[in-house]
Amino acid sequence: MSASPLSYWLASAPAFTGGAQGGVEGKADVAIIGGGFTGLSAALALAKRGASVMLLETGNVVGEASGRNGGQCNNGTAHDYGALSARFGKDIARAYYRAHCDAVDMVERIALEEGIDCNFRRCGRVKLAAKPQHYDKLVRAHDLLAAEVDENVRLVPPERIREEVGSDAFHGALIQTTSAQLHPARFGVGLAEAAARAGAKIYEHAEVTGLDRLASGWKVTTPKGSVTAGQVLVATGGAPAAAPFGFFRRRIVSVGSFIIATEPLDDAMIDRLLPGRRNYVTSKNIGNYFRLTADNRLIFGGRARFAISDPRSDLKSGHILEQTMGEIFPALKGVGVDHVWGGMVDLTADRLPRAGEQDELFYSMGYSGHGVQMATYMGQMMARVMGGENSANPWDSLDWPSVPGHFGKPWFLPLVGLWYKWQDIIH
Repeated sequence: MSASPLSYWLASAPAFTGGAQGGVEGKADVAIIGGGFTGLSAALALAKRGASVMLLETGNVVGEASGRNGGQCNNGTAHDYGALSARFGKDIARAYYRAHCDAVDMVERIALEEGIDCNFRRCGRVKLAAKPQHYDKLVRAHDLLAAEVDENVRLVPPERIREEVGSDAFHGALIQTTSAQLHPARFGVGLAEAAARAGAKIYEHAEVTGLDRLASGWKVTTPKGSVTAGQVLVATGGAPAAAPFGFFRRRIVSVGSFIIATEPLDDAMIDRLLPGRRNYVTSKNIGNYFRLTADNRLIFGGRARFAISDPRSDLKSGHILEQTMGEIFPALKGVGVDHVWGGMVDLTADRLPRAGEQDELFYSMGYSGHGVQMATYMGQMMARVMGGENSANPWDSLDWPSVPGHFGKPWFLPLVGLWYKWQDIIH
């Protein structure tokens, strides 16, 4: 495999031109740590409310998870709605589900209001049953969703699956028709430009190396200088190494997710394989997700290996993904692969996001694979929370115990991977 190790999205996005120049200095109402969707969305909302904002990003804006994902912007939670309802009750489960739907709407609204050219499209998401018994679960999920929280769902029975996907690997599907897709890096750069236009100062290559509590507010230190701020929003995935972030490091588990992008496919092949040109996810625990790009490439991803993303791991995972893609779509065996990359997905133990205030630090993180929409949404919500509107945080009532034995490096990932593989075998 000879392919670029750069994310297809980052390689095909415009450069961010609105970054602040010079040293980090002065005062701000709010300092934001992290230049992904959460931080940029919060910066935009806070600046439009008249706050002075400084955003500090270790690398380039949207250079990590926000520019390395599958480009899906889906309705619904990472959980089975019925399981959420059994755990929290119907009202809270419905609120969690609707928050994810509202998040998709917000991404669309921001893209329209700010004129962001990111190929946003309401295409629908297809959840594909990888085993016959998985379709039975999708039927039950459909009936509950349609009755209680989402009328925009429909079933594809096994005998009609080829109307949605040209493969013999699946046994029916559930479609959430209002889910969307977009070019995430173009959206992220557009979000950064909009925040800068609104007055936020965005510093790239300004890693936070120190965070000190003052009598009133915080001193935030970077190699480019320091800023004092009345409030700080921690909008990172993997928490920085500075001492105040230990609380988050013990509660977020980062795992690699890996993606390949093929060469452009011809329209006739696409019409055979993916006639609806939707978002697709499979029903296994260690499953796959895929979609087409605007220039007809297949983006095909998944947790091919339970490992950290690095160049060597990305390449190994790319080979596995290419093989799996060929098994699902034999017509794609031998098709050229132009990009192979990985990124880190930040998980909470129960795969629900967490947001709020801890030791006078505001935070939002742990989107567990649903970050395109939820990170954007929570940036806006946390701007309201920081203005005193606590009810804007849909996750405010969740407790957040630490992960036993976890202090930053996820040594247990291979064991988790083996457990999920076993679950996929027996279920």
